Amino acid sequence: QVQLVESGGGLVQAGGSLRLSCAASGRTFSSYNMGWFRQAPGKEREFVATISWYTGRTYYADSVKGRFTISRDTAKNTIYLQMNSLKPEDTAVYYCAADADGSRWYEIRSEYDYWGQGTQVTVSS
Repeated sequence: QVQLVESGGGLVQAGGSLRLSCAASGRTFSSYNMGWFRQAPGKEREFVATISWYTGRTYYADSVKGRFTISRDTAKNTIYLQMNSLKPEDTAVYYCAADADGSRWYEIRSEYDYWGQGTQVTVSS
């Protein structure tokens, strides 16, 4: 059974930075895409970024491109989301997700098979 455990959320002022971590266990993840989604109050859960575990190739939502960086540490089975130049509109619960098939439809929530419990990120203005 795959388990994903996020950490690193918190309260930060606009313009600040946070790094989220997602510790993954239970499988060999070589074929997986590992992604981050977020959900703000009253809104749908939306794609933020994803990384191919095998190739390291990354993809980003336009809203975070140039500010957020997704990365992985294969030795630690952990993925990260470095968030810089944070804005109040980045406020959301951030979820780590794993797609076992490494689908090319990486922006689609339903392509992901496993989810973490979420971590709150709040950006004050």
